[in-house]
Amino acid sequence: MPEQSPLDLAEGDPFGPHNLPYGVFSTADEPGRRRLGVRIGSHVLDAGAAAHTLGSPYAALLAQPNLNPLLAAGRTAWRDVRRAITAWVTVPAHRPDIEPLLHPLDSVTLHLPYEVADYVDFYASEHHATNVGKMFRPDGDALTPNWKHLPIGYHGRAGTVVVSGTDVVRPSGQRKTPADPAPLFGPSVKLDIEAEVGFLVGTPSELGRPVALGDFREHVFGVTLLNDWSARDIQAWEYVPLGPFLGKSFATSVSAWVTPLEALDAARTEPPARDFELLPYLDDSGDEEPGGFDLRITVAINGHVVSEPPFATMYWTAAQQLAHMTVNGASLRTGDLFGSGTVSGPEVHQRGSLLELTWNGRDALELPEGKRTFLEDGDVVTMTAWAPGPDGVRVGLGEVTGRIASSAAE
Repeated sequence: MPEQSPLDLAEGDPFGPHNLPYGVFSTADEPGRRRLGVRIGSHVLDAGAAAHTLGSPYAALLAQPNLNPLLAAGRTAWRDVRRAITAWVTVPAHRPDIEPLLHPLDSVTLHLPYEVADYVDFYASEHHATNVGKMFRPDGDALTPNWKHLPIGYHGRAGTVVVSGTDVVRPSGQRKTPADPAPLFGPSVKLDIEAEVGFLVGTPSELGRPVALGDFREHVFGVTLLNDWSARDIQAWEYVPLGPFLGKSFATSVSAWVTPLEALDAARTEPPARDFELLPYLDDSGDEEPGGFDLRITVAINGHVVSEPPFATMYWTAAQQLAHMTVNGASLRTGDLFGSGTVSGPEVHQRGSLLELTWNGRDALELPEGKRTFLEDGDVVTMTAWAPGPDGVRVGLGEVTGRIASSAAE
């Protein structure tokens, strides 16, 4: 019996030719050489080595150490390269040329696939924002007056965006509880997660020229899973009046794979109904294409599922977020990354943070290794996700994982 080809994928494999996410890898024999790759099943295709056979005028963009040159080339190039790769890997006659360029995933090292320019994080889930409001403003309105009129966000630290698998060192900082007479300094005791989806900008924009809702596809290349690690005790003491700072900036983990936006066409869905008429630059009521995405996220701690947040419930869409963060004329740069904000659904098991799952530590999670209110050293957090694809198949979004390492201050 002939040996099975790596291209003989199981029916419905979430990383089949309908997906083809991009990543960057290196091999054991050339650890210092980073190569652009495309995931096919449980293998990665050396895209740079395949470039000369693809027949695309943009194929040379694949012979690069990261995604940024392809990102900067724009939507025409993205579509052409994707179609060329799809056509190549789906024709059986090409298998003798393809198979030598495939590397098993467990034999390579995956790297951050793009150079991050700016990083912005939003606060777009009504369920998450309502839960947080009820926790910290029990006698007031759960949502602030502006929440349903604009996508709230803040700028983070691009330099601390790390690829999946990177250890996260427990941050130290100032913290003060109501019972403390003065602030204390030390490692965070309320280290948390936030299950998010990141959107990666390819085509830049001009300074002074806002990006319209309808131009979302012209600028956003694809999506990646994102974990916005959060030190809740540091955040609580510092955030008034300017918002998050050290409680967020120590690390943001992203998946090693970027799923092209085009692979998620079948996952498009209508966002929740709006309670107020939106200003024209945010009004998507007349758009032909739904602005939401039906992405199904799973969060596990030490291998045990603790949450299944549904991205389809997000109040603000990625297109609205992009329009809002450029409406003042702020420009986009290739490699800009913006996070959706914590994804939470209406049910308890759909909450995308430990802050919500444990109600700020009041209700501990029961795990086989013991109770958890917030993360302990050695805990491993893994997020995975998939989306509905064409003809009933799933589109895999990979995973983002991180292990908590003890504080450098200890």
